[in-house]
Amino acid sequence: MKASRGAQKGGKTMSVQRKQYSAELKTKVALEAIKGYKTINEITSEYGVHPTQIANWKKQALDGLPDVFSTNRLDQKKSEEDLIASLYQEIGHLKMQVDWMEKKSKAFR
Repeated sequence: MKASRGAQKGGKTMSVQRKQYSAELKTKVALEAIKGYKTINEITSEYGVHPTQIANWKKQALDGLPDVFSTNRLDQKKSEEDLIASLYQEIGHLKMQVDWMEKKSKAFR
């Protein structure tokens, strides 16, 4: 019989509370690991985080660094603003056409 996210003790399921770490702590630990001044075991002892978790945070930090210096985010924001501006322009054009059609259709009534 499987217990979901918990251990069975005396027929009762005990839930296991997962630790949640703040972004600040993750950043601090990942930077410690990247710098390499301390071993992973020293960082583990200091912060009480599993070595595998430290390795994962280090990898995430290193993988995300290129995006920090990328201009793609700025380009994407600019293209979104351009799209919104062109859509508003199209709406204005269509509104003018509808108004003109309404005006002309009154003449045929």
